[in-house]
Amino acid sequence: MSFQESPRHSEEEAFYMQCRAAYLAVFRSSLTNITSKQQLCRVLQQAGRNPSRATLSKYWTAKTSKLNFDDFCEILKCERETEEAELMRAFKKMDVNGDGYISHSALEKALTTRGEKMTTEEVNAVFSLADINKDGKLDYAEFCRLLLSTVEQCQRAALEKLEADAKLKKQNFGSQSYSPSKSSVPSEAAVAATHGAESDSTLKKDSRSSSRPSSARSRRSSLSNSVTISSSKTRKIPEPPGLQEWQHSSMKGCFFVEDDGSISSLQYQLHVSQTTDVYLTVQPLSLSHRPDKSSLWMAVDTALFVMSAGETKEDSSLVCFTESKDKEKYSWKGELKAGTYHLLPFTSGCRLKKRSKKSLSNKPVELVYRTDTGELDLTRELREVLSDIFDIIDLDGNGLLSLEEYNFFELRTSGEKCDKDAWAVCKENFDMRKNQLTRQGFMELNLMEATEKDGDPADLWVTLESMGYNRVLELVETCPLQIDVYCEATQPSMQPLIMDSGPKLLNQAIQKSITARTGAKALRGHDNVVIYTYRGEHRISSLIANKTNQKVTVHVNNEQSRNCCSSRGLTVFAVEVPARTKMVCQHVLPINEKQDWTYNCTETILPNT
Repeated sequence: MSFQESPRHSEEEAFYMQCRAAYLAVFRSSLTNITSKQQLCRVLQQAGRNPSRATLSKYWTAKTSKLNFDDFCEILKCERETEEAELMRAFKKMDVNGDGYISHSALEKALTTRGEKMTTEEVNAVFSLADINKDGKLDYAEFCRLLLSTVEQCQRAALEKLEADAKLKKQNFGSQSYSPSKSSVPSEAAVAATHGAESDSTLKKDSRSSSRPSSARSRRSSLSNSVTISSSKTRKIPEPPGLQEWQHSSMKGCFFVEDDGSISSLQYQLHVSQTTDVYLTVQPLSLSHRPDKSSLWMAVDTALFVMSAGETKEDSSLVCFTESKDKEKYSWKGELKAGTYHLLPFTSGCRLKKRSKKSLSNKPVELVYRTDTGELDLTRELREVLSDIFDIIDLDGNGLLSLEEYNFFELRTSGEKCDKDAWAVCKENFDMRKNQLTRQGFMELNLMEATEKDGDPADLWVTLESMGYNRVLELVETCPLQIDVYCEATQPSMQPLIMDSGPKLLNQAIQKSITARTGAKALRGHDNVVIYTYRGEHRISSLIANKTNQKVTVHVNNEQSRNCCSSRGLTVFAVEVPARTKMVCQHVLPINEKQDWTYNCTETILPNT
């Protein structure tokens, strides 16, 4: 089984193939940047989008000077294709007679006075193309079909051109990657963060490389890594003897896939009052309320990085991370000295990714209904989901929601916090115990919100989608998790945190875990461009260190790998590494963990363009 044989991977390959086809219909290379708002508009239209001026301004701000192919892919994920039903609704508002036709005068009035106003000349040009029967009327249903058919034909022609031209197909690259932070699309400063890049002040300033390499030289400057991992030879760390007698602390949390495809989570602070042996575990959290539903997230890989808690990021250092695996549980066993530590949850992004909403053909589930007495109530399906959400945000697992726990939920779903005064109002209206919200109280709160909207489920859907649910109430863009800390000599104390520096700390920890365990291998002919490859029993991660004073673009080819899936979502892609910067290249996992898997990757320097 190879990269291409994963169904989800095939879907992502098709999406990126469409991205590349649209991009190359406008530009000669995927490495060419978009340098104007007009170019952005043109390439979005080629991809079947109909961007408004407001949409273009959202992605091309006054500070934007260029966007790259990666940025374009992220924008396409956020902007859906124009649909016939959407166009028909807009035209029907202008159809005053309801007969399926719009006169020239009605169209001109609508397009020159509403929304993004067009000039009379532009309206005339549209009408001359759209008045198929030349009778002074626009058959807008036929026009919509013609418009979308033309867009589809353009997209098909671009794909066919890409498939037919082997050279063109070979040069197309993307560099989608796991990003631990929630960020907007896409300022130049964010590009490095999105790719897990970190400028390294330890890379010497006198490092030199020649200027732009020739294409002949680039063919000679490749590096190949190959390793086969047996599914039957993995080591498991046994639980320490007498573990049930050790002091124990547990905390729950969640990985969330953000709109831009990055992954976020809470961080945690661990305090141990004296030096002690410690056993750490992290695993996906099973939700027991819906045993008939498949738990897609239980296959998601998890890890926990432990860093010393310094006052600044530079003061923090990697202490350890979970590597051993037993079923869904990842663990680490060792000694921790007395002190305070940051616990940073991690998932590679190989199995938890942005899901396409196009695949949802099912009708959305009903969330509220009216009883026989005419009163609004929550449906059984929604109550089951809200009960699961309650379990997810009940971080300490005591069956109650504290104000702090509830605010993690509020920040996730609304971006705002509930203050103490508002919490006091909740206490007067909803079931509480010990100044904490019960499961019943949580249901009552959501019912009140639905009642205030007279049954309109829009706000409920915002909440559910923010928590990772789709319109048929499947948890698809979230992985609940549980962390357990056992200490032999002292009671561990663990608290959830939202740290601004959390994503950077995690990136620092990941980079250190890769570079500390493996030797550096330079690309042939480029001693100052180095590849590090961490080979774990359950995950392979690679990092590129660019010690030169100019950016480099590294072409990565995984086509010879077998039974593997990459966090990049592609078998062939390119990574642009800024000068004197280290960047995580990719994480790779087996598709089928019960079979052997082979990681075979070739990295090659591309000439700068």
